[in-house]
Amino acid sequence: MSIENEIKQQIEDNIILLFMKGTPDHPQCGFSARAVQALKACGATFAFVDVLAEPEVRATLPRVSNWPTFPQLFVKGELVGGCDIMMEMYESGELQSLIKEAAA
Repeated sequence: MSIENEIKQQIEDNIILLFMKGTPDHPQCGFSARAVQALKACGATFAFVDVLAEPEVRATLPRVSNWPTFPQLFVKGELVGGCDIMMEMYESGELQSLIKEAAA
């Protein structure tokens, strides 16, 4: 399976998926740390992919998602966005609603 197909499969197989630098317990950049904090504050159970541990994913995902930076949040197969969008959505209550709906 190509790396592009693996990424698409991961997105399809996980209701809430965060492509990030590091892990939720040990984020390796401030943006990934903020994204994890927002998801945890929403009570989200989520899967993650550490793009630092998987350089092929890190190189390929921006072409698949058409989004250049990390982290990248996918909910129900759709790209939500990166850290800034997640924080705006969290502050407005949209992220909590999206996560609650996805988990239902």
